[in-house]
Amino acid sequence: MSRRPRRNHTSAFKTKMALAAIRGEYTLGELAQKNDIHPNQIKQWRDQLLEGAVGVFDRPGKAMKEEEQIDVKTLHAKIGELTLENDFLSGALTKAGLGSAKK
Repeated sequence: MSRRPRRNHTSAFKTKMALAAIRGEYTLGELAQKNDIHPNQIKQWRDQLLEGAVGVFDRPGKAMKEEEQIDVKTLHAKIGELTLENDFLSGALTKAGLGSAKK
C-alpha cells in the first residue's frame, strides 16, 4: 500500500471543518469520510478553535502591552557580551595568523 503525499490544508478549510464539528450536524466520522480526512484531525482542529476562541473578545491593546514588556537592559547586556566575545576571537585569529580569513 503506497503512502499518500502530505497535504496542507488552508486555514479556511480547517475552520470550516472545525465549525462543522462544533455544530454537530454530522458526526466526526461522516465529516472525515466526506472530506477524506482522519477524524482525529478534525477533532484536533475543533479543539484548537475552541482554545483560541477565548482570546477573540479580549481587548487588542492588552495583548500588545504583554509583548512590549521585553527587558531592554538584558538585551543590551547580551549585545555587549557578544561584542566582547567577537573582539576577543578576532584578536585570537589575528595572532594565529588567520586574520585575513575574516575578510
